Amino acid sequence: MGASSRSSSCSAIVELAFLLMMMVTGSYSAQLSPNFYSKSCPKVFKSVNSVVHSAISKEHRMGASLLRLFFHDCFVNGCDASVLLDDTGSFKGEKNALPNKNSLRGFEVIDAIKSKVEKECPGIVSCADIVAIAARDSVVLLGGPAWKVKLGRRDSKTASLAAANSGAIPSPFSSLTTLISNFKSHGLSARDMVALSGAHTIGKARCSSFRGRIHNETDIDKSFANARRRTCPAKTGSGDNNVANLDFVTPNYFDNQYFKNLIAKRGLLHSDQVLFNGGATDSLVRAYSKDARAFHAHFVAAMIKMGDIKPLTGSNGQIRRNCRRVN
Repeated sequence: MGASSRSSSCSAIVELAFLLMMMVTGSYSAQLSPNFYSKSCPKVFKSVNSVVHSAISKEHRMGASLLRLFFHDCFVNGCDASVLLDDTGSFKGEKNALPNKNSLRGFEVIDAIKSKVEKECPGIVSCADIVAIAARDSVVLLGGPAWKVKLGRRDSKTASLAAANSGAIPSPFSSLTTLISNFKSHGLSARDMVALSGAHTIGKARCSSFRGRIHNETDIDKSFANARRRTCPAKTGSGDNNVANLDFVTPNYFDNQYFKNLIAKRGLLHSDQVLFNGGATDSLVRAYSKDARAFHAHFVAAMIKMGDIKPLTGSNGQIRRNCRRVN
């Protein structure tokens, strides 16, 4: 064997050894795929959908709550189901962070899905993937677009109250510049941000998150503001937990009405109306208000992109048996 052949052979052996080492350590991870459970748990989609369908049939708002769970999970250290962990004696989780406390909902629905899936495929499907599938099913069941959910995420073994309070999750009081910067830090463009904000075509918000908007801001339709004021007084602490529909026209249907509301100065949150207030995103809002298909297409693309934020794969993390605690 010549010197060059021996050198090539040695290089190949070293490369193979390196790849094997990376696989063992979990650093060399398989990519997420819609077909991840096609053999190991083929009934996962049916199981998730049946529970989500039941929950939404009882309360339409639950669809928005499940979609929001996915968003709040992915924006704090990636889509790893850390938001589902209950506090323990050794750490404080994300549930009591300011953006989540008395606000995030749907944990019981995720528990019910996990229980059903565990009976079908014990220890196979991650809580992170369940949240992702439930978010998609919620959108579809409320009349929105469908897409193939990429799967193969694993669950975090910890959570971070500090990270959830750090500003990673956008505030309802954010300026347009702050929103664009926030989403960019997660690898999402301004177009992704506007499309994802369209999720506010369903769901509700608490008075404490829109009090300033309806009582103090001027870029708001007066009749719209007056109607909201009836259940959200100006005094802080009065009616804080009273809720209003983010989209008062078609609150239980995933359409493009949200963008039409913004053009009419009827965005409920400050962070909604800044998307259409003479800034860089006005043209996107106009486009989506006129073309629901374009909104749906861009929303789907942004959801898939968001689902790719720092997933745990390979041997990283674990597959929790109970979504509220580590194994």
